[in-house]
Amino acid sequence: MKNTMKTISKLSPQRGAGIISKPIPTIQDDEILIKVLTASVCGTDVHIYDYNDWAKSRIKIPQVMGHELAGEVIEIGSKVTSVKLGDIVSAETHIICGTCEFCLSGQGHICQNTEILGVDRDGAFAEYIAIPAKNAWINNPKIDPAYLCVQEPLGNAIHTVTSGEVKGKTIAIVGVGPIGLMAVNVAKALGARLIIAVDINSYRLNLSKELGAHMALNSLNDDVTKIILEATNGYGVDVVCEMSGAPTALHQAFSFLKKGGRLSILGLPDHPMTIDVANEIVFKGITIHGITGRRIMTTWQQGKELIDAGLLDLDKIVTHILPFDDYEHAFELMHSGNCGKIVLRVSIGDHK
Repeated sequence: MKNTMKTISKLSPQRGAGIISKPIPTIQDDEILIKVLTASVCGTDVHIYDYNDWAKSRIKIPQVMGHELAGEVIEIGSKVTSVKLGDIVSAETHIICGTCEFCLSGQGHICQNTEILGVDRDGAFAEYIAIPAKNAWINNPKIDPAYLCVQEPLGNAIHTVTSGEVKGKTIAIVGVGPIGLMAVNVAKALGARLIIAVDINSYRLNLSKELGAHMALNSLNDDVTKIILEATNGYGVDVVCEMSGAPTALHQAFSFLKKGGRLSILGLPDHPMTIDVANEIVFKGITIHGITGRRIMTTWQQGKELIDAGLLDLDKIVTHILPFDDYEHAFELMHSGNCGKIVLRVSIGDHK
């Protein structure tokens, strides 16, 4: 095997990224080496590409980007027994310590010592990546890796939608970027009675209807609160999944969430924001869930069951599959919003 690999890396403290060669990682006794077949582009990658304030405070340059992947195991450490050579795997991208209070109580998704692939250590926009074997999720090799690599963000959508009851409920998905689109599809698969997508991007609103939304509202043109209240007999929806991170969208969400309802927040505002605690939370008696990452490995299992049952439309969620070298076009598409999930073909092997 060759000694170096091609990577997409953050090379300088400014907008953009570049392709450079780096040594192929060497693995520890508890790690595996993966030949990356596909890697999908995440909003986090866009933040790093744009080098926003968060990236400036977190990313150490040079840094191999990316964290959502599918690939083939080509080397295993001496202590690894859970994975074998040739397995097609994806990766839980939060590497947790396993020893803190949160890990020991089954809440590894909020581990005190989390490291994230492509953020705190070299990531998946590379021909090869080394990860702890415990972070590998073994896939059905018959499924196209273009769909297998999106299971990590799918887990975020599942975590957000299923932080409370879904079946028979009315639910609004606010912000239908790639993870929001997945949330729409998950809500449909789990039997939500009424699914309402809210966004400002017509492309994604149209796609949300293909994925299961009964109503798709453009908050630039539609009186969202009025329409949702009319559709719910004046009560509002049982559940709001806030995926956008836009303060105005979050404030509006309180206005159409039913009293006693659930608000699950995955979207991250760029700056601190003010909330009317008395009127938006206390007097409405609502429950708020902050969603971070995936419940390790519960949401992976939930995703597998939905995929195996044919309940998810991954072929519609993934709208673009591009060559690895065409990464700049991928980021242009992400900035435009005229896409669902974008996947880069990193390596071509037996699994095409």
